[in-house]
Amino acid sequence: MIAQTRANFLPDPRFIPMQSSLEEHLRRMGNAISPNNFVSICNANLLELLADSFDRIGADEGSIWLLDEAKKTLVVAYNSGPNAAQIVGFKQPLNQGIVSLVVATEQAFVENQIYKNSKYSPRLDQKLRSRTYAMIAVPFYFVSQIRGVISCVQLIDVVGETETALGDNKPTGFQPQQLQVIQATATLLRDLIDYRLLGTAVGWNHR
Repeated sequence: MIAQTRANFLPDPRFIPMQSSLEEHLRRMGNAISPNNFVSICNANLLELLADSFDRIGADEGSIWLLDEAKKTLVVAYNSGPNAAQIVGFKQPLNQGIVSLVVATEQAFVENQIYKNSKYSPRLDQKLRSRTYAMIAVPFYFVSQIRGVISCVQLIDVVGETETALGDNKPTGFQPQQLQVIQATATLLRDLIDYRLLGTAVGWNHR
């Protein structure tokens, strides 16, 4: 067995005076990422990683919600499901719904029979004529700030369908271990986006 050692890297003194300028530039870049342009900073591997995570936990679809410039609404910037064309661009007021609560508290959320929760907003369900049965929602950060939410859901397709009538076709729901998968994915996405922005800031992406 190879003995494990720990790499010990230190900042290069030449770069320390540039740190505050670099951080300021990265903040500006982060602030310039919007629901309209978010997908353009994501390569195919990043979006495939996200979709694979949703599939792995048995979600019917997942979304990335980003705060708008005024920080008054969350806007769907990406969706992995078959109704993405209808869902992307959907706006949720920041004072309504579970996804907004996740932004306000910066706490992850998982719940089954979510439509029974008084804080749940059915606005998107009403638009799609479906019912959300289970939801996971986690805070989404990049460049050291909360920027929105990553959510995924299990759906009941028919509006008004009861769980009793569904029988064995009822969704399985989500468990804490599946929440952990989405939290880990959100962390990895944050790191990949931060690295992409850093590479752009110092010119690595333009060689």
